[in-house]
Amino acid sequence: MNPTLTHFDSAGQAHMVDVAGKAETHRVARASGRIVMQPETLGMVKHGAAKKGDVLGIARLAAIQAAKRAADLIPLCHPIPLTRVAVEFALDLADSSITCTVTAETVGRTGVEMEALAAVQVGLLTIYDMCKSVDRGMIMSDIRLLEKSGGKSGSWTAIPP
Repeated sequence: MNPTLTHFDSAGQAHMVDVAGKAETHRVARASGRIVMQPETLGMVKHGAAKKGDVLGIARLAAIQAAKRAADLIPLCHPIPLTRVAVEFALDLADSSITCTVTAETVGRTGVEMEALAAVQVGLLTIYDMCKSVDRGMIMSDIRLLEKSGGKSGSWTAIPP
């Protein structure tokens, strides 16, 4: 196996990968990440008591918007037509954390990994933004691709940590 960085040409210059020769296929990517906070902060989120309103509802919309705008944020990312973006939040009271999981889908010539990853990160950032007035020490971590399918390279699944 001889891996190469596809965003550099033979002279080492950055470029957008040419996907014109790729077949359009159904592509799916699922990513996740988590934010750890004080138990009191998590309680506010859970009970809808945050000053700025429905934290998870706003974070869900922010994550969807981020998936739609990934190409605006990541310089060499192709703008792609998304067919679906699903955002799920799981509260872990024992760990005082929230896990954000995003599934992004398209029918196209390039994958949706960047859209799913951008959505997770912005969803978590939105939780941070909405709760920072009571908890500036929140920690975002474990942002990662969980799985992807479609395209020439086929399916891939992460090894559990």
